[in-house]
Amino acid sequence: MNRFASTPSRRDTSILWPLWLAVLGLMLVGSAFIYSATANTDSANHLPWWRYRVFTQGAAYLIGMVAAFGMCLLDYSRIARWSLVAYWASVLLLVLVLIPGLGSDNGWGAMRWIEVGPLQFQPSEFAKLAFLFSLANYLSRPTGELGSAFVVGRALAMALLPFTLILVQPDLGSAAVFLPVAFVQLLVAGAPRRFLLRFTSGVALAVALLLADALFVPAGWHFVPLKEYQRARLQVYFGLNPIPKDATPAQRATARSELKRKSYNIEQALISVGSGGLTGKGWREGRQSALGYLPRTVAHNDFIFSVIAEEKGFLGSVTVIGLYAVVLFTGIKVAGEARDRLGRLLAVGVVTLLFTHIFVNIGMNIHLLPVKGIPLPLLSAGGTSVISSLVAIGILQNIHLYRRHY
Repeated sequence: MNRFASTPSRRDTSILWPLWLAVLGLMLVGSAFIYSATANTDSANHLPWWRYRVFTQGAAYLIGMVAAFGMCLLDYSRIARWSLVAYWASVLLLVLVLIPGLGSDNGWGAMRWIEVGPLQFQPSEFAKLAFLFSLANYLSRPTGELGSAFVVGRALAMALLPFTLILVQPDLGSAAVFLPVAFVQLLVAGAPRRFLLRFTSGVALAVALLLADALFVPAGWHFVPLKEYQRARLQVYFGLNPIPKDATPAQRATARSELKRKSYNIEQALISVGSGGLTGKGWREGRQSALGYLPRTVAHNDFIFSVIAEEKGFLGSVTVIGLYAVVLFTGIKVAGEARDRLGRLLAVGVVTLLFTHIFVNIGMNIHLLPVKGIPLPLLSAGGTSVISSLVAIGILQNIHLYRRHY
């Protein structure tokens, strides 16, 4: 329970129209290009219309909007009283997903989902929201208390627990999101610089160890729980697949074939982005996804931005980034108008969460970053991701409704 939150103010009825219009635009774009990327496949598989991925995505949009509306019915300080319960519930789900028979894998051996009848959900997406809410609640205490190493250490432990459980799945992309959210919330809360410097140094050391393990440690000696395809992604990004000078022609051919296999997805994504030109080839006219060069298993989720770039070109890509900019800058404005530290920390946590997803996903689509399995908010196909993104945006609306009045 947050003992330091201010007394709830009377709710304002104003709606953040720029925010919700941008969200609506993103949902329309997501629906259009998920349909473009999957309609042929779903039709070829003779699925009933209601199982087409564009319709399941639409159902997720509807559920997410209802959940976002529900977030606005109570003052966020009252919701925060239950944040620790939500945090430990999410940790429990992250443990359960690792148990064979309870968790289901993604086809590559990564345990990331829990199945409930015909439905699947990804606990890590809800864990992100529970974490940022509970950490904001924990840090909304007098600034003087943040000078204690115990207080800051406990905040970091709150981030490291779900981070570790998600890394073990393994899901490096989702795990990594917890670190920038924790850093930004600690920074805005007023944690001493010496603690932030140690936190940054620790993260840098962990990244260095991960890269060393993935790039240079021989098979059988790895100490970071990553799958081979994840290590291959890092090797491709850093261009590591050296062909020995004394290799035979057969060995050289094998090495070149292996490099092509490892880099296939990102090469096709870059071809998609580059071939779109200024205005694109037209909706449903993109060859990369339609002909399956951009693999159909990823075109509608991790690489949806490549589909948009090919079919709507540079202008379509800029439009998407512009819609995200409206969401993010509105979130920053909400943080500045929040009535208390809790509201400010919640808003910056949501903005950091969304920005990290956007930056990492688009970065990997254009090869600025290694490929990671992280969705593009509201655009990538995936019900759990969509619902959690809309709930996060509902938190921003809640903070705005109960903002301070001048």
